[in-house]
Amino acid sequence: MIKLRQIGILLVAMAMPLAAFAVSPARQDFLTAISAKPNKDAGAELFRGCAICHGPDGGGNVDGNIPRIAGQHSRVTIQQMVDYRHSKRWDPRMEGITDRHWLPDLQEIPDLASFIATLEARSPAATGQGDSLELGRQIYLARCSSCHGRAGEGDDQALVPRLGGQHYLYLLRQFHDALEGRRPNLARTHTRLLKDLDRDGLQGMADMLSRSSGK
Repeated sequence: MIKLRQIGILLVAMAMPLAAFAVSPARQDFLTAISAKPNKDAGAELFRGCAICHGPDGGGNVDGNIPRIAGQHSRVTIQQMVDYRHSKRWDPRMEGITDRHWLPDLQEIPDLASFIATLEARSPAATGQGDSLELGRQIYLARCSSCHGRAGEGDDQALVPRLGGQHYLYLLRQFHDALEGRRPNLARTHTRLLKDLDRDGLQGMADMLSRSSGK
């Protein structure tokens, strides 16, 4: 016989709005995009527009404003583009590019991501001054390598971005954005791991990663 408590739980569940069980639009777009079969040729054509800022080889800009995206994991790129599309990550330029005006078809996101993953930047990443490399290495290995890998190689299936070989100033800016609440799509774990680091620690870790192969 069903107990009264069980009946109560069942009635509460039945009364909950369907929205409580629904997948968010951002999550639905991501799931649709990663399940699509990418067309690298179409992605190469679309990348012509991206190359205006990111460069024809995806090498980015050494001043920290434009990241190196060459070789980034496909699923990671898809996640970031979907986040921009749904204002879960903030940058007016990228939010405008990933919206439904510039990329009206969701299929274009995996197409682009698959092509970006094949790119190889022609020049090395811009690095820091090298003053705190050993400190940065120790911090990174203790706090970040379990997810991002010892060389900052990341993990495509786990949606962990490749950080190794990224421009020093871009990495440093992302650390500060995370600490100051400008990266809403980052897990709070990142803030916890970064919040007690001083300038030398943050700069050392960014410098160490910029010099890493990312492989």
